[in-house]
Amino acid sequence: MPILHTVNKSPFEKDSLETCIAHALDGSAVLLIEDGVYAAANGTVVAPRVRDAMRRLKFYVLANDCKARGLGEDALIDGIEPVDYAGFVDLAVGHDNVQSWL
Repeated sequence: MPILHTVNKSPFEKDSLETCIAHALDGSAVLLIEDGVYAAANGTVVAPRVRDAMRRLKFYVLANDCKARGLGEDALIDGIEPVDYAGFVDLAVGHDNVQSWL
C-alpha cells in the first residue's frame, strides 16, 4: 500500500511540498495540514503544480486547519478532499507508512 505524506509548511515559505511531490510514488496520498493547507488554495502560484501532481497523487486537506486560516472549501482546488480529524486517522491507518515533510 502507498504512503501517506503530510505537509505542514506553507509552500510560500518552505519547499516541503515540492520535495514531497518529487519523492512521492504514484498512487500515494498527500495530506495538507497546518500552514500546508495554503497549497490547496485555487488561484495561487502553486496551484498549477498541485493540479499537475494530482494526476498521480491523491490530495487531502485538514478541514479544521483550513477553517482556522479562513480558507473555505469553495476556495480549494477542485479534487482536493477535505477531511476531519477522524478522516486523518483513517488515512494514517489505511496506509503502510506516514511520511512527514517539515
